[in-house]
Amino acid sequence: MAKKITKPFFAVLEAIRPFQWIKNLNLFASAILTGQLFVPEIFTKSLFAFIAFCFLSSSSYLVNDIVDKNKDRLHPTKKYRPIARGDLSPKLALLIALIFVFTGLLIASFINPGFFIISLVFIILQFSYSFIFKKKAVLDIVGIAFFFILRAYAGELATGFHLPIWIMLTVIFLSLFIASGKRRSELFNTGVTTRSALRGYGKSLLNFYTTMFAVCTLITYSMFTFFEEKIKFDGIFHDFLLEYFPKAIDRKWYMVTIIPVIFGIMRYGQIIFEMQEGERPEKTIATDIPLLLSILTWGLMMIVILYVL
Repeated sequence: MAKKITKPFFAVLEAIRPFQWIKNLNLFASAILTGQLFVPEIFTKSLFAFIAFCFLSSSSYLVNDIVDKNKDRLHPTKKYRPIARGDLSPKLALLIALIFVFTGLLIASFINPGFFIISLVFIILQFSYSFIFKKKAVLDIVGIAFFFILRAYAGELATGFHLPIWIMLTVIFLSLFIASGKRRSELFNTGVTTRSALRGYGKSLLNFYTTMFAVCTLITYSMFTFFEEKIKFDGIFHDFLLEYFPKAIDRKWYMVTIIPVIFGIMRYGQIIFEMQEGERPEKTIATDIPLLLSILTWGLMMIVILYVL
């Protein structure tokens, strides 16, 4: 009896893809980059916004796997997904997806009306993507990137604090860079048999997209570090710096964060072009040690600049 219960439970847990919830950390961006993360009310709103989007995104993964179950069986790794391999029935998956949609929207409704509306738009577009847009070349890449942008904007609506325009542009181009690399790796590894949109791409075109968006990411982030307002220096070292290093207050300290960003883009390019492993970016980001270290270094630098100095 225990085995009968345990097997579907783990199949559902696998199907909702909790490892992909890393994408929803984007909702914390507005709180972090505006120096509001440790304000209790703002942190709580960001946390519940994150939870709501985890429910909504997992529901979209379930629907996506139901729609793609036949194509997934032809894929070397996706054939092991619970629905494709037969461990989770499409009917049960659909029921769970509906429960997750209701739960996610219910949580969103308690945050504020604007966040509820964008959450509703997010899940409608996710389902539309599964049925329509991901089958069309170019639109599928734009769709993947657009969901990253929606997450960042949803974080703004949840907290009421806006990201700098150059950071929003960086999010847009970084998302397009990751999405292009994902499709490139798919085309190189499995060909066009597992995704109809891949028939609309050639290797040279995806090389062009990936390179172009990588360059745009670096440029827009560099613009952020140069044009963003100077740090207020009201952290725990403010008095110390004011007394002993007053000239430090006039420096554009955000510019030092370009170093891990350059390394991160170079490393991810290496992963895409040399290792052909950009098909699952969330797994790559979480498991590739050099890339993970560059992200953690950037994050630590930003925290020190925003919250310590």
